[in-house]
Amino acid sequence: MSTEVNNETSYEIDGEEFAALARHVLDRLHVHPQAELSILLVSADAMADLNRRWMDEPGPTDVLSFPMDELRPGREGETPEPGILGDVVLCPDVAAEQARQAGHSTVEELLLLTVHGILHLLGFDHAEPEEEKQMFELQRHLLLTFLADR
Repeated sequence: MSTEVNNETSYEIDGEEFAALARHVLDRLHVHPQAELSILLVSADAMADLNRRWMDEPGPTDVLSFPMDELRPGREGETPEPGILGDVVLCPDVAAEQARQAGHSTVEELLLLTVHGILHLLGFDHAEPEEEKQMFELQRHLLLTFLADR
C-alpha cells in the first residue's frame, strides 16, 4: 500500500505515524495492498475553500474525503481490486479546537479524523442512525487497536 502524507501547514506531525495508521486500517479492512491513499493537512483558509467548493458549506471543517476508484473493504481470503482509494484532507486548526473540547491531544484528534476519512473513502457513512453506530464503532475499534499496537 502506498500512502503519501503531505503537510501544507506549520503544525508538526509524524508522517510515518499517519502512514502506519492508514496501513493498519486498510489491512484490517482487507483493502488491496497496492491501494494508493493520500493524506493532506491544510490551513483553515484552504479547508474553508474546499468545503465551500465541494460541500457547499461555509467555513473550515475537520476532515474531507475525496474518493477516486470507489474501493470497498474486502473479506478474509478474498483478493480485492487494487486502485486509488483517494484523498483525506485534514485541518489541524479545526482538529485542535475539537481536541481541546474533547480533552485529548490534537494529534489524537487528527488520527481519529484520519480513520474517519478513510472509512468515508471506503463507502462508510453516518447519515442514518444505524450507519452512524456502525461507522463510529468501527472507527473507534480501528484507532484503539492501532494505538495499542504502537
